[in-house]
Amino acid sequence: MAVRNTRARFPQRKIPLMGLSAAFIFAAQMLNFPVAGGTSGHMVGGVLAAVLLGPSAAILVLTSVLIVQCFVFADGGILALGANIFNMGIISSVGGFFLYEAVRRMMPGERGKLVAVAFSAWCATVLAAIVCAGELALSGTVRWPVAFAAMANVHMLIGIGEAIITTLVVFAVSQTRPDLVDDGAVESARSFGRADFVGYGVLIAIGMAAFIGPFACPWPDGLDRVAEKLGFSGHEAARRLIGSPIPNYHLPGISSASVATALAGVVGTVVAFGLGLFLARTLVPPSVKTGQAEQAKA
Repeated sequence: MAVRNTRARFPQRKIPLMGLSAAFIFAAQMLNFPVAGGTSGHMVGGVLAAVLLGPSAAILVLTSVLIVQCFVFADGGILALGANIFNMGIISSVGGFFLYEAVRRMMPGERGKLVAVAFSAWCATVLAAIVCAGELALSGTVRWPVAFAAMANVHMLIGIGEAIITTLVVFAVSQTRPDLVDDGAVESARSFGRADFVGYGVLIAIGMAAFIGPFACPWPDGLDRVAEKLGFSGHEAARRLIGSPIPNYHLPGISSASVATALAGVVGTVVAFGLGLFLARTLVPPSVKTGQAEQAKA
């Protein structure tokens, strides 16, 4: 999807900027900065690339950096390359771009742009770390409570460095070449169509359901806790009339509880998307669809 969108819509005059962004992000990722307790962090650069180039081109830039790191410098294994691209190339770049656009709409102007850059860069770093923690726990490398606490805590601090560096770079570019930032935002909005938004959004949702969903807090929610206290929690099972194909978010026939929950989350996410899309296309009158399409073209 990223290759197709970039090939079809990325402006020719900004192609050198893709190479420059890849070179800068690669160099920046080599420069670790101290965080706390003997731990260091480094820039990811997903939000920076997405703000300057758009999310699709940002995915290609981060993928290029990760491939070079993997095959040339043995930084990140070959079998982990897909996970690294998903976490840093898609979750960080596209997820950060979504947040950036949302904050920009709430806070217009130059100051709002810098606030949006800083906030989205911090959130993207933490979110990618949490997804990575889910992948580690799902693979059996480390237990979820340990992975989540370790990855989230340290990357909350690393995210501050990411936010500062990204904001300073965007500010510097805005002062010297404001057209790269302003035109980049406009071109990103134009090149990032509705289908792209839906496609990337569903991909991120599936990833979060697969890698974070299995490790939700096992404690009962408010209603279940009240049912336990008041003694009517067992009535639910007694009154079930129709069996569920995926009861309690566990896909039947799979021995691993975490894998069963992850697959159940993926199935649920896809089914929910399909049902929502079906209802929207069925219930929205054709006149409304046509009017919105005409407004979008205008």
